[in-house]
Amino acid sequence: MDAPSPSLQPTASKPPAKTSKKRRKIVVFSAIGLVLIGLISAAVIFRKREPPITVQTEKVARRNLTETVVANGRIQSVVQVKISPEVSGEIIELPVKEGQQVKKGDLVVKIRPDDYIASRDQADAGYKSVLAAQVTAEATLKKAEADFKRYQGLLAAKLVSQADFDQYQALYEEAQAQLTGAERQVEVARASLDYAEKQLVKTTIFSPLNGTISQLNSQVGERVLGMVQNVGTEIMTISDLDQMEARVDVGEIDVVLIRPGQKARLDVDAFKDRKFNGVVTDIASSSKNAGSISSSSSQSQEATKFEVRIRIGENEAFRPGMSVTAEIETRYRTNAIIVPLASVTTRPPKTPDKGTAAKKDTGKSGATNVVASADPTNAVPSDKKSKDAPKLSEVVFMVEGNRVKMVPVKIGICDDNYWEITEGLAEGQEVVSGGYKAISRDLQDGKRIRKGAATDKEPKT
Repeated sequence: MDAPSPSLQPTASKPPAKTSKKRRKIVVFSAIGLVLIGLISAAVIFRKREPPITVQTEKVARRNLTETVVANGRIQSVVQVKISPEVSGEIIELPVKEGQQVKKGDLVVKIRPDDYIASRDQADAGYKSVLAAQVTAEATLKKAEADFKRYQGLLAAKLVSQADFDQYQALYEEAQAQLTGAERQVEVARASLDYAEKQLVKTTIFSPLNGTISQLNSQVGERVLGMVQNVGTEIMTISDLDQMEARVDVGEIDVVLIRPGQKARLDVDAFKDRKFNGVVTDIASSSKNAGSISSSSSQSQEATKFEVRIRIGENEAFRPGMSVTAEIETRYRTNAIIVPLASVTTRPPKTPDKGTAAKKDTGKSGATNVVASADPTNAVPSDKKSKDAPKLSEVVFMVEGNRVKMVPVKIGICDDNYWEITEGLAEGQEVVSGGYKAISRDLQDGKRIRKGAATDKEPKT
């Protein structure tokens, strides 16, 4: 049987290679497009269904506010005297002890007087010696004056020569000068004797006031320095414990708010759960470190403090040096519009619409500097400096349905719990009062909220 002819056998048709590649590209790009559309749709749906932020709210109200300045310091007596000797020497008597009450005029210290007694006796002898010299000078002057007058008469009668008269006149004038010198020496010797007697008296020290020995730094037998050419040894401190005050340090920002006569509440660590009343009596005119000059950077950056003195109204067993915290009432507002302290936060001022994605700055050369940003609020010309950055302003978040509105406000004084609002809110409006994270970071204008319990803890202040 003959084989079939090649021309009569069937053949399979194959599509061109270019058409197959084109179809694969269409399929790939279609798949990518579908994925992108799905992602965009999911993002839009998620944004529309963004979970609300849990917050706490409170009504804007009116109340009285008292602003206070808090300062720390020590309890001291209003009147206290530091006893330092005016003469140097060894303590031979110290008839007091710390905590002992003394009266004005009581002996508190006696320094060995032997050297000062010797100095006094020497000055007394010198004084008596010049007194004797003065008496001799007076007698000499008396005799010279008599001779001068006698020769003056003889010269008038031409019984003596001019030369003899001149000799007696010179003797008379010399006697006058000697008496004047003797009188000056008596004055000097008297002053030396008075000084020696005063130095001797200073070896005995008496209490200058009624009070208590609040601090005793020396003992019998100890040598102390006087204050003539030295700082002097501080032997003890005598304090009147019937009148006490708090001496607190106030910063330079707050000290301008403090005036004499302002009331204060005092918390003394030694008396738990008890407050004392006080009145500001004195404010330092210069800071405590105003006169110090130091090259140390740590000291140059030390906070500037001013001492404020507060008279304590109650009598209690206070002791000098006790720690105290004072709350000084500085300013007062009646019927002020208030919000909780936590309600006020800071945000940048409102920015242009989101359609503005960049700002342009064209120079003289015609070149354009464009700084683009994903966030239009950050789009600024490249030649702007950091000092041109917008300042933060105080805002609160007012509740409108299930969303919040960011409202700029102006604040006044505050107390421990509330801010005074001078502009931006009205009584009865509802504002967000917590939590701390939501107000300080999460909330923005138009954010969805729901009222509920706090989910974060505010930091302790």
